[in-house]
Formats: sequence, structure tokens, C-alpha cells
Amino acid sequence: MPYTRLLFLLFCLIVVGECRKTRRRKRWSVAVDSHKTGNPLSKKMQDGTKVRKAKQDHLLRVDDHDFTMRPAFAGPAVPVGVDVQVESLDSISEVDMDFTMTLYLRHYWKDERLAFPSNTNKSMTFDGRLVKKIWVPDVFFVHSKRSFIHDTTTENIMLRVYPDGHVLYSLRVTVTSACNMDFSRFPLDSQTCTLELESYAYTDEDLMLYWKSGDESLSTDDKISLSQFLIQKFHTTSRLAFYSSTGWYNRLYINFTLRRHIFFFLLQTYFPATLMVMLSWVSFWIDRRAVPARVSLGITTVLTMSTIITGVNASMPRVSYIKAVDIYLWVSFVFVFLSVLEYAAVNYLTTVRDGKERKLRESLPCTCGMSHARTMMLDGTYSEVDTNSLAGYTQSPGHVSEEDPPEKQPEHMVVHLALDTESNKATKKKGLLGFRFRIENTHTIDTYSRVIFPGTYMFFNLIYWSVYC
Repeated sequence: MPYTRLLFLLFCLIVVGECRKTRRRKRWSVAVDSHKTGNPLSKKMQDGTKVRKAKQDHLLRVDDHDFTMRPAFAGPAVPVGVDVQVESLDSISEVDMDFTMTLYLRHYWKDERLAFPSNTNKSMTFDGRLVKKIWVPDVFFVHSKRSFIHDTTTENIMLRVYPDGHVLYSLRVTVTSACNMDFSRFPLDSQTCTLELESYAYTDEDLMLYWKSGDESLSTDDKISLSQFLIQKFHTTSRLAFYSSTGWYNRLYINFTLRRHIFFFLLQTYFPATLMVMLSWVSFWIDRRAVPARVSLGITTVLTMSTIITGVNASMPRVSYIKAVDIYLWVSFVFVFLSVLEYAAVNYLTTVRDGKERKLRESLPCTCGMSHARTMMLDGTYSEVDTNSLAGYTQSPGHVSEEDPPEKQPEHMVVHLALDTESNKATKKKGLLGFRFRIENTHTIDTYSRVIFPGTYMFFNLIYWSVYC
């Protein structure tokens, strides 16, 4: 067995060696034939990356000019046209009073130093590397807080040069700029924000900024939308800005008007506040003696209104004037608070009345012989005439006959006996004790409140929405 394996390995080595010799012979024969017939395979392939081509910088003659100077230096102002395409309006912040916008900013001007000969009259396009070698307008955003040029995957800058020297310079920018907002009508307000462009170094004597195509210089994407605002319109304006230390500058304005969507605030603020006010009215239908029920209901509505007011103010800047939502919430809070005070008044009057009744009942010796069920008290359902007709029951217990039918007996009648000052004077003269029955009904306050509170609140809502809508 070992000899058999050795013989097999030797055989394999011999076969591999022969195959290698055969391959070498074939390669040699192919090389010889290619040399004889002039086959291009025999020639050495040239590396295209090592071929020196003419630099486009030389074609534009960048090195022949001083591009630290503006075009037509010491001459008239360079006209620089501007147009803008708004890609997105990212956010509006009420707390910081700013907005964030992404846009394509394009500049158009003519620089004869960049003119080049061309038979086809075609332009040449470059990226941001050439921008650092030539003159470009130094436009910046006035009142901007943050801004940057997008650099993924490379800097989003394009430079296009035409044979006659006209230049198109385009860049993609995201800018966060201040917006002075007026919240006196919040959340039923409309806001107008402005993005301002201006040259930083060149006055109107050196550089003249203008909108290239008027109002058509500003274009927007139809898909732009915001969650809380409706974009009503975009428009452009321009004017001169003066700085006392440097002079006059051309300034361009991008104005856009936003109207706030009210439905979100109806669901989150107005409806809950209205429901809390209506809930506070429920206490007017609860018995005045149910102190825990009415007190807990009133305190709950007051605390809920306080939470709503705190939540709204937490998402707003701390302005020193009153907003429209503040008026609505605080008036609602006053209605809820008054409903608590209403029950406090009812409870107090009830307590005072019960105390007077108790004292008066104790001061009447004529009622000592009457049964407890026949003691006459006042529940407010009887008129003064009816109570005067029952005055005989208080003079002697003999007036009440136990033989009378139950329906004729004055049971469960609550009458408040009150001494009248005039009657006291008359009794002093006549030597007799007279009484006058006076009805005091604390239910009247609740009855009036059931009408006054809803009616007043509806009137307030009518005035509020007619003024702010």
C-alpha cells in the first residue's frame, strides 16, 4: 500500500509539469505571431490618467487676473441679479420667534475676466473648488441666527461660466432667521416673516443687488406645508438700508404670510375650557345640603382650568401683553370661580337661616305642646298669604285637632316665624304677641344662577368670536 501511494504522487507531479510546459509554449507562440503581424496587443497600453491635459484654469485665465477685486473695479457698480427657489419651510418657533428655511440661492453677474473663446458657445460648469479662486458676491442673511451650506456628499455649490463672461453661482442653504411676531390675536393670528439678503462689504456704489425677474424671481415648491400654519403668499421687495458708519446698501426681502390653523387649538384649549365652565354649572342642580359634592366639583373645575392656562402659557413666549387665548381662558376661569363663590353664598345663607329658625323656634313657648311632626317650618313653597292663614297654629296647641283627617292636618310644613318690628310695637300697645311669617328661600340663588351663568357665558362667546374671527 505505501508503494502504491508513492507511485500515484509521482504520476501526478509528472502530469502537472507537462501541463505547465505546454502553457509556456502557447504563450511564446502567440507573442511571436503578434510581433510579426503588428497586433496592438504587443504594444504597451498607455495609462489615460497619466496623460497631461490642458487645465481649464488656463482656459479661464484665472491666474492672469487679481480676483480679489470686484469686476470693473473703480467703475460703475456691478449689477448682481438674484433669484431664489424655496425648497422647504421647515419650522416656525413661537418661543424663539424664528423660522427655518431651506432654499436655492442663485446669483447672476458678468465678469469679463472669465470670458473664454468657444466655437460651440457652450458654458462650463464647475463645483465649489473654483469658487475659492474667483470673485463672488458676498451676500449674507440679515438677522439670521444660524445658516449653513449643505455639504453632502460634497458642497452643494455650482458655478457656471459662459463664453461672454456671464456667471451663474448657485448654492443650497438652510437658514434660521428671526421673525418678529405679534401674539395679541393668538391663536387667531396671522404672521408675516421676512428673510433679508444684503451685501456685507460692498455698498450700492460698488454692488447693486436686484431681483432678476421681479416677483417671478421667487419660486416655491407646491408641496410646502406646515402643521400649524397655512402659507397664504410669498412675495419679494427691495429697498436701501443705511448704516451710519458704512453707508447705503441694497437689501432684498423675501416676505411670506402665514395664517395659523385654529382647529388644533379648538381641540386642545377652547373645547376643554368650555366644557369645564359647563361642568361647573352642574352644581346649581345639586342639593345645597350636599356640601362634599358641590365643593369637590367646584375645586376640580378650578384646578383643571388652572392646568389648561399653565399648559398654554408654557408653549408661548413671555410677552408683556394680553393674548386672545388669555382673554378666553381667564374669563372662563372667572366663571368657574364664581360658581364656587355662588355655592359659598348659598351655603352661608342657608346656615344663617337655619340658625335664626332654631333661635326663633326656641323662643316660642306656644309650640312646646305640638308634636315634632306638626311643627311648622318654611320650605319656600308657600306664599305669605298662605302662611298668614296658618298663624293660628302658633297660638295654641288646642287649635290642632287630632280627630281631623290626616289630609287636613298641617304636617311636614316648614314655616319660618319672624318677629316684625312693627308687630312688636303693636303688641306693646295692645299687650298681645303678634307674629309675621316671612319666607326666605335660598333656592332662589341657584334658580337664578341656572339662567344667568349660561346666558352671560354665551353672550361673551358671541362677542369674542365676532371680534377675533
